[in-house]
Amino acid sequence: MQMGVMPPLSFSICRITALLLLLLSTFPCRGFEFHEATIDGIQLAFREGSLTSRRLVEFYLTRIRALNPLLHAVIEVNPDALRQAELADRERQSGRRPCGGLHGIPVLLKDNIATRDRLNTTAGSFALLGSKVPRDAGVVRRLRRAGAVILGKANMAEWANFRSLDAPSSWSARGGQGRNPYVLSADPCGSSTGSAIAAAANMATVTLGTETDGSIICPSDFNSVAGIKPTVGLTSRAGVVPISPRQDTVGPIGRTVSDAVQVLEAIVGFDQRDAVATKAASKYIPRGGYKQFLQVDGLRGKRIGILRAFFTFPNGSVQQKVFDEHFNTMRQKGAILIDNLEIANLSIILDAAQSGEEVALLAEFKMALNSYLSELSSSPVRSLADVIAFNDKHRIEERVEEFGQLVFLAAQNTTGIGPAEKSAIARMTQLSIQGLERLMMENRLDAVVTGNIGVTSVLAIGGYPGITVPAGYGTAGDPFGICFGGVKGSEPKLIEMAYAFEQATMVRKPPSFRK
Repeated sequence: MQMGVMPPLSFSICRITALLLLLLSTFPCRGFEFHEATIDGIQLAFREGSLTSRRLVEFYLTRIRALNPLLHAVIEVNPDALRQAELADRERQSGRRPCGGLHGIPVLLKDNIATRDRLNTTAGSFALLGSKVPRDAGVVRRLRRAGAVILGKANMAEWANFRSLDAPSSWSARGGQGRNPYVLSADPCGSSTGSAIAAAANMATVTLGTETDGSIICPSDFNSVAGIKPTVGLTSRAGVVPISPRQDTVGPIGRTVSDAVQVLEAIVGFDQRDAVATKAASKYIPRGGYKQFLQVDGLRGKRIGILRAFFTFPNGSVQQKVFDEHFNTMRQKGAILIDNLEIANLSIILDAAQSGEEVALLAEFKMALNSYLSELSSSPVRSLADVIAFNDKHRIEERVEEFGQLVFLAAQNTTGIGPAEKSAIARMTQLSIQGLERLMMENRLDAVVTGNIGVTSVLAIGGYPGITVPAGYGTAGDPFGICFGGVKGSEPKLIEMAYAFEQATMVRKPPSFRK
């Protein structure tokens, strides 16, 4: 079932519909509470016989039908989702395969993650509608192997927000404008917009997003969910519509850190189709997996650096008060906070033109996208030049007059990785080594912590991981998060800290759908 742009219903009617569904969803079914359900809670209900995968999928499909006209979180639902759920139920009843984990769990995928089934993979663009992928993306193969149910495709910023400087970071031609479920007029951020909205609004158990620079951390932060941006290469990018093989990563989004970690554990690992990156990062995967680091005392003894450049809130503001309370909580839980730290050359890192990120990404995008499109089994477009031409021919549907495609045109004018691009990549490497890595080494840090999304470029150019956790809500009810970041392969420590923080604060609350 394809989800289109919101029909011309009045804003108030949509909000009433959402609120009615919210009330209905809190009514227990045979003893199981669907609302805010976690993977652990679902698996317990499966074992007790109070829930089936089919019933769970039916709940999410019903919720998508009711909420999607308001939130624009989902582009398509999987016509085979119920069949997959029924198969999971039969496997559980027969004992033919080990269950638990993600078995029977509905997962929503960002629309740039390929599935070789009846779903489209379009990066939110009409240009790829009807194209056929040759195989599942690497992370999808791992999800299927774990027994997950592919629920559908989430809306996203079209082409991961790399088409234009003027398009909203949460809009696509196919999916429309995503809306923040907490404050409908607030920015839901992107590019993994629908993945974060759907997780927040209980339209799926968990979701997958992708990040080049901020695309998991930002929407997770703005929609009060937990998002994990893994070390580059920890998860395969094979079969994902790309921007940059040097920076792209695939990661989970969920309502709890535990849910996100369980998805991460299922999708990491070597992939021959992304061999160089996944082989290099495989040394970071801990024996015994990631769930072992879900420790309530995970803050104890951790040295955490506070980057005040990312806590620039007005005196007396809600954010300032909340973060001061959070720092006290961390100290009470045994963390050692080192305050007022600064990353060397931060202003350069945060300026894509100065850091070299802009130059490198434009060339990398053209090369990577042309390679991806050339491998499709069938497609209306086979190159970036074809996509540009498609947009020119479909200017109304793609809103070209309004948003343009300046980034596409700049990328098309590149000619590969030449001296300028090599210099830019070398500059980012040095900025990362002399910046975050040196800061962490000199101060013997386990992580740095930030209170806004500005740190994403620091993590992006170095290929570093980050985990964002709900931290609070502004005066208008709009969410904000806290981000724990570290060097490559530091996911175990980040998970310990993020989970312990979450359990100590329990900030997250369900969406309110306020205007």
